[in-house]
Amino acid sequence: MSWIDTVPYEEASGRLKELYERIKGPDNNVDNIMMMHSLRPHSMEGHMAIYKYVLHHSGNTIPKWFLEALGVWVSALNDCDYCFQHHFAGMKRLVADDAKSEAIKAAIIGRDINKAPLSAREKLAMVYAQALTAAPPKATQSMVIELRNAGYEDGEILEINQVVSYFAYANRTVLGLGCSTDGDIIGLSPNNSDNPDDWSHS
Repeated sequence: MSWIDTVPYEEASGRLKELYERIKGPDNNVDNIMMMHSLRPHSMEGHMAIYKYVLHHSGNTIPKWFLEALGVWVSALNDCDYCFQHHFAGMKRLVADDAKSEAIKAAIIGRDINKAPLSAREKLAMVYAQALTAAPPKATQSMVIELRNAGYEDGEILEINQVVSYFAYANRTVLGLGCSTDGDIIGLSPNNSDNPDDWSHS
């Protein structure tokens, strides 16, 4: 499952067991990406907090399905199949339109976001995400101005930036430690976006 030792749910104790209890899904399943942190529970806690607040907080105003789409795009650009699979499943559930979801997926796999069934401003956000992922200095002030001129408020531009930045971190956690989807339940999401202490998934 990984290139480093991890502690399975059944063997966890102390602080690690407390955190596993907070993040576990059905049948005590803990996502492998979180299990990567099991030798340093404090980093798991930090990872889970930023993941929930950046992607699943009720204070966000960009639709969650599109934040997930950004994550799928960034994960594809980074060749992170683990995050691609998890977050495409989450996006697909939120979009609730299989044809649209599959068309977005095809455009992402083909690295041609212009073919995706997205609005013009959503495509601009994807272009910004691509620049920030592939060559960060190419994510210029002019691109931010374009996003603003397309109708995004500055707080929404921050949301886009933070989702892209989070997935850079998550992808590198997965790729750098050999994390696989073996045993994972694909596409779980936090249940209560308003409660910072509720990390449960379904």
